[in-house]
Amino acid sequence: MMRKDSEIKDFQTGLRGKVCLVTGGSRGIGFAIAMAFARQGVRLIIQARDPARLEKASAELRAAGAEELLVQALDVAEESAIKTSLQEIANRFGKIDVLINNAGIYKTAPVEAHPTELWDRVICTNLRAPFIYSREVLPAMKQQGWGRVINIASISGKHAEIHGAAYSASKFGVIGLTQSMALEVAGNGITVNAICPGWVNTDMATEQLQDPEWCKLNSIEPHESIDIARFSVPQMRFIEPSEVADLAVYLASEGGRGITGQAINICGGMCLS
Repeated sequence: MMRKDSEIKDFQTGLRGKVCLVTGGSRGIGFAIAMAFARQGVRLIIQARDPARLEKASAELRAAGAEELLVQALDVAEESAIKTSLQEIANRFGKIDVLINNAGIYKTAPVEAHPTELWDRVICTNLRAPFIYSREVLPAMKQQGWGRVINIASISGKHAEIHGAAYSASKFGVIGLTQSMALEVAGNGITVNAICPGWVNTDMATEQLQDPEWCKLNSIEPHESIDIARFSVPQMRFIEPSEVADLAVYLASEGGRGITGQAINICGGMCLS
């Protein structure tokens, strides 16, 4: 039976005026997410390590119509820097409604040759930082009875990646953190979800695929690596950052309020679990 026009509702996100923080928001997936949320009329904060990239990203966001934008240069591996940035946000905006834990790094090394400091750097950036941000913003979300936490994980957090032990461990951890937090705050009007991309058309993916050490460990010629990665995807293409961003907007929207504790793949069919 056909639905009547009166029964079909336009998709409304309900995000206008919300305060949204995107870590790692100066390029790649983070920038695409920031752009998508800016178009929803949010009050936006982007963070990244590189001031030059942040300046370029902020100019593009403002040109696209970002009405209220705060830009913060910091390293999310440093807890004191996170707390300082959150205090500045609190002073200006009062609270954070939507937290996007996107900042991340990838390092290649076999386990037997993996320096401890490199392991710690990956874990601190990819896993400890989302924990710290979430711990700090959840009380205000609980007080207002509404909030969204979206963690950018990876399909490598479901199926381990060879020579990427630290990265896979961090992303497995992000999914576990997501599930635990979601259960803790399910009764407070807060959802917590993870997005698990596969190969995405970003600078970070290209840098990984053409890294000489990564290619050597995987017995791949650098000039062949991008094609090999693309052909490993059933759809035979890389996901675009805007596709990840659209999913993030939906999870943050009122339409996504029933989705929590999930680790959602967006990978062109690479991972089916």
